[in-house]
Amino acid sequence: MPTSASSLLEPVEQLRVLVADLDLPLDASGADRARAERDQLLAQLDDYLLPRLRRLDAPLLAVVGGSTGAGKSTLVNSFVGRQVTTSGVLRPTTRYPVLVHSPADAAHFLSDAVLPGLARTTGSDVPDPTHPSVAGAKGLRLVEVEHLPAGLALLDAPDVDSVVESNRDLAVQLLGAADLWLFTTTAARYADAVPWEVLRTATERGTAVAVVLDRIPPEALAEVRTDLARMLAEAGLKAAPLFTIAECSLEAGLLPRAQMAPLRRWLAGISVDARSRDVVVRRTLSGALVSLATRVPRLADAADAQDAEERSLLADLHGAYADATEGLQDHLSDGTLLRGEVLARWQEFVGTGELFASLQAGVGRVRDRIAAAVRRKAPPADRLGEALVTGVAALVIDAAGSARQNALLRWRARPSGAAVLANAPDGASDPQLRDGFTADVERLVRDWQQHVLDLVRAQGEGKRSRALFYSLGVSGAGAVLMLVVFAASAGLTGAEAGIAALTAALAQRVLEAAFGDQAVRQLAAAARADLIARVEALLDDEQHSLAQLLPERLGTQHGEAEIGSQLRQAAAAVARAGDVGRGSAA
Repeated sequence: MPTSASSLLEPVEQLRVLVADLDLPLDASGADRARAERDQLLAQLDDYLLPRLRRLDAPLLAVVGGSTGAGKSTLVNSFVGRQVTTSGVLRPTTRYPVLVHSPADAAHFLSDAVLPGLARTTGSDVPDPTHPSVAGAKGLRLVEVEHLPAGLALLDAPDVDSVVESNRDLAVQLLGAADLWLFTTTAARYADAVPWEVLRTATERGTAVAVVLDRIPPEALAEVRTDLARMLAEAGLKAAPLFTIAECSLEAGLLPRAQMAPLRRWLAGISVDARSRDVVVRRTLSGALVSLATRVPRLADAADAQDAEERSLLADLHGAYADATEGLQDHLSDGTLLRGEVLARWQEFVGTGELFASLQAGVGRVRDRIAAAVRRKAPPADRLGEALVTGVAALVIDAAGSARQNALLRWRARPSGAAVLANAPDGASDPQLRDGFTADVERLVRDWQQHVLDLVRAQGEGKRSRALFYSLGVSGAGAVLMLVVFAASAGLTGAEAGIAALTAALAQRVLEAAFGDQAVRQLAAAARADLIARVEALLDDEQHSLAQLLPERLGTQHGEAEIGSQLRQAAAAVARAGDVGRGSAA
C-alpha cells in the first residue's frame, strides 16, 4: 500500500460506482449469493475502504462482535468502566449498536466519514426498533467517554447469529467497517459454526482480528485456550492476540478490573502508539484492497451469468416467434388456404359447375373457357378477396397466439423466466393476445390487399392483354394474384390436394394470359414478400412487448463493454495503483 492513499482513491471510487450500478435481477445460478456479496462489498467500500483511504489518520474503529450471549456488551461496559450499552439474558440484547468514543473524536463519528448510511443518536435515548417510525431502520447510538483515549472507538455490534435477520445483516456490515474485530466467544460457544464462518470471511478480507475467550471455568482455562488457539491457527489466525476471561462474578454489572487489564492495556497501547495503530490500520486496509482481487471477479462472473441468462431468455423468446413465423410462412404457401370458403368463392368466381365438370379435359381448354367467360361479365371478385383476407387473418392470429403461448411456456420452464413473469404487471404475462390485436391483424391484411391491388393496377396499364385485364378488373386480378401467392398444395392430401393444385394452375394461367408468365412470377413474389414483411413486423412488436418484461441492466447496450468486463478492468486498475504505491514506498 502506498505511503499516500491518493493514488488508490480514484480507482476505488470508480470501482464503487460500478458495484453500486451492478444489478442482478435475474434468478441465474448463484444470484442470491452474488447479491449478498455485492451488498457486502458496497457496504465495505462505503463504510470502510473509501473513508479510510480519504483519511489514513482517522480514529481506529474496533468492532466487538461474536455469537449470541458471548458477553460483548458486558465487555464494552467493563472496558469503559460504566454501563453504556445494554447487557442481559434476553436475546437479542444489542438492538441499536452503541459506538463508544473519546470526546476528541466526536466530530469524526458524528459525520458521514464512517458508516455514512447509518443514522446517529447521542445520549441515553435509544430508539425503539419496534416503533413504526423506526421499524427496520438502522442506526448508531454514539456515547462519549471522557477517559477513553483519543483515536480509538469501540462498537458493540449485534450478534452474528442473531434470530433477527436484520441484526445479522447489520452485524456483517459493521464488521466490514472495522479496522479491528474483537471476536468475542465463550468456553461453551467457541466452536459454533456461524461465528467461525463470519470470522473466516473477515480473515479472507484481511481484517485485523483479536479474540476474547470469555466465561471460562478456571479449571478448564488451559485446555479451552489451547483448543481455541489450535482452531485459530488452522483458520490462518495464529498471530491473532488471544485474551481469556475466567468465569467470575460481575461487580455492578462489570467484569473485575484485573480480568480486563490485559485487553485494556493492549487496546490503549494501540491508541497511543502511532506505530502500533498504523500497523493495525494498514494491515486491514491492505487486506481489504487485496481481497478485491477475488471478490470483484466473483461479482463479474455473476454479472456474466446474468448476461448469459438474459441471452437465453431472449433466445427462448426469439425461438418461439421464429418457429411461429416459419410455420405461418409454410401455411401461406402450402395450399392450406385453398379450401373451404376460399375454394367455394373461387368456384363461384370462375363458374363452378361448368368449370369443374370439365377439369378432366385439361388445363389448357379450361383456361380458354375462363378467358371467354370473364369477357362476358365481371366475376364476383370481392367475395373471393374477402374470403382470402379472412383466411390470412385467421392464420396470422393463430400463429401469434401460438408464439406467445410457446414463449411463455419456455420462460416458465426457467426459474429466471418464471420470476420475470411472476413480477410482470397485471395482464402483461397472460397467454391471451392483447386487446386490439385481432383488429390490428385485420387492418394489416386489408392494407396488404390494397397493396396487391396497386401492384396489379400498375402492371395492367399499357399491357398488350389489356382487354383480358379489363375483363378481370383490378379486384378480380388482385384476388387471383392473392390466390397464386397461396397456390402450393404441399399441406393438403388426397382429393383436396388435387383440387387445390388444379385451382392454383387455373389461377396461374388466367394471370399469365393477362400479364405474361414472367410478370406473374414477379407479382406473386412481390406480394408474398410484402405480406411476410408486414406480418414479421407485427410479430416483432408482440415479441418486443414480452422482451420489455425483462429488467433493464447496465452495460449491455449501445456497444458498451458488459458490466462483468468493466468490473474486472476496475479491479485491475485498483491492483495496478496498489503496485505503483508499493513500488514508490519501497
